[in-house]
Parts: sequence; C-alpha cells; structure tokens
Amino acid sequence: MKATEELKKEHDGIELMLRVMSAISGKLAHGEALNTAHIDGILEFLSVFVDTCHHGKEEEFLFPALESAGVPREGGPIGVLLDEHEQGRKQVARLKQFVSAHQSGDPRAAVGIQDTIKAYVDLLSGHIAKENTVLFPMADARLDAKTDAALFEAFERLERERIGVGKHEAFHALLDELQDVYLK
Repeated sequence: MKATEELKKEHDGIELMLRVMSAISGKLAHGEALNTAHIDGILEFLSVFVDTCHHGKEEEFLFPALESAGVPREGGPIGVLLDEHEQGRKQVARLKQFVSAHQSGDPRAAVGIQDTIKAYVDLLSGHIAKENTVLFPMADARLDAKTDAALFEAFERLERERIGVGKHEAFHALLDELQDVYLK
C-alpha cells in the first residue's frame, strides 16, 4: 500500500466522524442530551487519531519528504495545511471547553458546542479535500518507491509507538458504534 493510500483511508474514518459530529450537533440543537461516553470517545478520537496519529504522520514524515523533493513549505500547500492543523487543534481545545461547561450545567455551552462542531467540520472537510486532490497526487508524482516504502514503515512505527497496538482498531469500532447510533 502506498503511504498516501493509508492517509486517504484514514480520511474516510475522519469524514465519518465529522458526519457523526454534525448529527450530534443537530440533536443538541433540538434539546437532546449528550451521551457523555460518546462525547468522550469523540474527543479522544479527535486528539489521538486525527491529531497525534494522522496529522503526526503528515507533519513528521510526509511533509518533510515532500520538502526534500522540492515542495516548498512557505507559499505552497504544506504551509497552508500546517496552519489548518493548528486551527483544528484550537477548535478541538475549544470544543473540550464547551463540553466541560455543558457537563457542568452551563446552558449557553450547547450553542458553543454546535458552533465549534460546525467550524471544525467545515475546516476539516476542506482540509481533507485539499490533501486528497492536491497534496497526495503531488506526493505520488514526486516520491519514489523507496521513499514511499520508508514513509509507510514510519507511519506504522508511529502507530505502534505513540498510539499503541490495537488502538487504531478500537477507534474503528467506536466509529462503527457511533455510525449505528447517529447515522442510521
């Protein structure tokens, strides 16, 4: 498997989570209570799977490989995508604050959760589209088979060392559960 194919597969899971988050936001707008266990799982998914795992693979391995292949960081797609990663981290931190306030009984926090989910979903949807249609084809065209194999191994190592064996599968089980509850 190519390194970019692994990242695209991860995008599929992230996009599914974005749809789940949008559905939860809609339920919250209609006065339904948040399922704390589901919210905790979602926040862990965003912090661990999206940021530490997926963005970590890009920031630590893919982007430097592209820079070595002549793709500029500043004034090119890498700089834009890095900025969007940082914006996403800020949105997740804001979402955690609103969820905490909501769980503490702040009635205004529900609107903050909804607004933050919308901003995050919009950000990541556009971000994923840029990577799938611009960055990954660029990587496939510029990185040779040896570099691609090294990237794939580095991705696997990151998952083992930082995420933990079996955690990726646990996140997919969470996605399946949330899909059954919120999207069917």
